Amino acid sequence: MSLKDLLQNVAMGNTQEDVLSTLANRLIRLDKQLNEKEKLSFATQANGQTINHVVKELLNAYDPDTMMNLELGIRKDNPDASPDAINSTFNIQHSTLIENAVAVFNNPDLRNFIIDVRKKYDQIIDGINIDEIQNIGWVKDQQAAAELTISNFTAWIQAHKDEITALQIFYDQPYRRRELTYSMIKDLYEKIKTEQPLLAPTQVWRAYEQLGEANGSPKNELIALVSLIRRVTGIDSALNVYDKTVDANFKTWVFKKQAGTTKFTEEQMQWLRMIKDYVANSFHVDKEDFELDPFNKNGGLGKMWQLFGEQTDDIINELNEVLAA
Repeated sequence: MSLKDLLQNVAMGNTQEDVLSTLANRLIRLDKQLNEKEKLSFATQANGQTINHVVKELLNAYDPDTMMNLELGIRKDNPDASPDAINSTFNIQHSTLIENAVAVFNNPDLRNFIIDVRKKYDQIIDGINIDEIQNIGWVKDQQAAAELTISNFTAWIQAHKDEITALQIFYDQPYRRRELTYSMIKDLYEKIKTEQPLLAPTQVWRAYEQLGEANGSPKNELIALVSLIRRVTGIDSALNVYDKTVDANFKTWVFKKQAGTTKFTEEQMQWLRMIKDYVANSFHVDKEDFELDPFNKNGGLGKMWQLFGEQTDDIINELNEVLAA
């Protein structure tokens, strides 16, 4: 039985021992695969219960020791009760134990989360339906597959542009892109990997490469994702690696600044380059970030103030805006 059908069966009232034990074992395997953020998401959907707690409840529902302790407790509390009365009380309490164990799966959001996150780690091996060559035109087929991947990715981005903060920012006014943060991109990446694993950024990037439409190779999937979104939303007319875009925007900004009365010293330029490199990888810089590498090793925010004085805030805001332009 598929995990989806298993969860649906439990939600519809199938609480037989083999069903609950199977579900418990599936969740144990899933728990070993999930990262900490995904485990936290599970607990959020499960009213604060961890996967381990839910598994324990499922297994306890038919555990022989639990059943024995339940019966002994009833006999102790009702020493004069008849066997039929004890059996009746036992059945009621056992039913309550089962209901409490499966109650968490009445939440459709939790069931959907489990199904979606499981897809991320699925590896399906079909040893029965062996592939057969239909034709030898693999180059043409490869091009069609690449176009389909790009089309599906574009459709997914456009379908979610009003509900995901990062996408709202990309589709909004240009100045809003300075609001983009690393955590926003990371959340978007996790959502895509969970719901549409075949549309992972590296997969889509390869599709553009197969069509000869990708310029360069991204350092990681988050940079690839930002680059792809900029292409899909029309910010960039070609698929360029985001950090290269940041480099170009930085050079333009410095040139315009120094074309006037502003003349940066070499030490100031060193700091501006550090900010540029940080934004290229983290998409945004705040004053709090100056407590992190590489800024803290070079004096942190205090050093930034020594070099730029009252212009510090303006420079940070400007770079967040122009580098993401």
